[in-house]
Amino acid sequence: MNRITPLILAVALFMENMDSTVIATSLPAIAADIQTSPIALKLALTAYLASLAIFIPISGWMADRFGANNVFRVAIAVFVAGSIACAMSGSLAAFVVSRALQGIGGAMMTPVGRLLLVRSTPKSDLVAAMSWLTVPALVGPLIGPPVGGFITTYFSWHWIFLINVPIGIIGIALATRFLPDTERIQTPPLDMVGFMLSGVAASGVILGLSVISLPVLPPAVGIITIALGCVCGVLYLIHARRVANPLLALDLLANPVFRAAVIGGGMFRIGIGAVPFLLPLMFQLAFGLSPFQSGMITFVTAIGAIGMKFMATRILRRFGFRSVLIVGSLMAAGSIAVNGFFTPQTPYLVMIAIILAGGFIRSMFFTSINALAYAEITPENTSKATPIIAVAQQLNIALGVALAGGILEVLAAIHGGPPALSDFHIAFFLVALVSASASIWFIRLAPDAGDSVSGHKRASVGRSGRATSIGS
Repeated sequence: MNRITPLILAVALFMENMDSTVIATSLPAIAADIQTSPIALKLALTAYLASLAIFIPISGWMADRFGANNVFRVAIAVFVAGSIACAMSGSLAAFVVSRALQGIGGAMMTPVGRLLLVRSTPKSDLVAAMSWLTVPALVGPLIGPPVGGFITTYFSWHWIFLINVPIGIIGIALATRFLPDTERIQTPPLDMVGFMLSGVAASGVILGLSVISLPVLPPAVGIITIALGCVCGVLYLIHARRVANPLLALDLLANPVFRAAVIGGGMFRIGIGAVPFLLPLMFQLAFGLSPFQSGMITFVTAIGAIGMKFMATRILRRFGFRSVLIVGSLMAAGSIAVNGFFTPQTPYLVMIAIILAGGFIRSMFFTSINALAYAEITPENTSKATPIIAVAQQLNIALGVALAGGILEVLAAIHGGPPALSDFHIAFFLVALVSASASIWFIRLAPDAGDSVSGHKRASVGRSGRATSIGS
């Protein structure tokens, strides 16, 4: 396998993950400089998510029409331009618009980068390629909080965004030099009605969930926005059945393997998406730790995730997708539930060890589910599958945060006052159940599902009655 390709493509994932973790630590400094409040500034985070939701659905069509490599490089350039605009922002409005511009670049970078990887990698090498693709991306969350704090404290928050400029330039240069040229594919006209309906549907749900979970606007605004998104989602489903070439080809979900990867993986992500929200909040509100102390405990998740990347191929070859995903989803759900037993008296080393193991297990699951999603997708349908996968991921992560925030709010309202330690424990148990429910979708998979990608061989009984080893 040519490892340079996934590593180059991972530049996009690195910038996105680095950016999202760095900015969270620097909100107070940015808010003070542009004369607004940190709470109001969270509108910029929401604007980024909404921009992703609107433009991800057209990423596959853009890649086919203009060439995936060309779109990937332009996407990096747009993201860098948005980063420069963020650094130059002097008001809340300017900062929100700049983050939305970053979101347009991000909406193309990651899905198109994944599309390039799938198209340039034989299916037998896809698991290893996915592992290499996500290694640099996991470094972003690992070094983001300390780098963000260091830059903001000793330099200026502006450099948090300007650091993307050399990274982006290097990414564009390497993509131009090493990535294969991708031919443009004859595409039908863009489904504009579908684009508008899917954009409002996805952004409405994500925006509404963000507003509800983050007290930026009244909750009623979030509820109305979610309702609008759901209505447009239903209208899109009706529209997609009536047109020949809908923007999001939902008929791909008829494939049981792809359906399990999208829906089962989505259920798992809802639970996992709640953990980065719940764990630091519990450490700070219930344990009384500082943000720095909290970050030093939780960052080991990335170390565990990186460690698993180098074992994923062998594990999947030995056990196959079905077994790994069933066991992995249940074990990962268990690692979430264990957080519900943490107390201020729990030794730090014990918590760090458990969080490290959780990152290890979840990384195995994500590598597997990302590869399985393309296991039975034909080359001509990869550009149709990629935006469906990307939109589902964004929606489910937002659902996870909203679910966690909603549980805490309900429990706090019951007993009155701020969230108590027991509220966090209950929240961890509930979101763990959601992640565990993903296993239902994988139990229904055929034993040989995705074997052409995993390289798994299973024993079967031939007509002669002797056990033979076959691959699929």
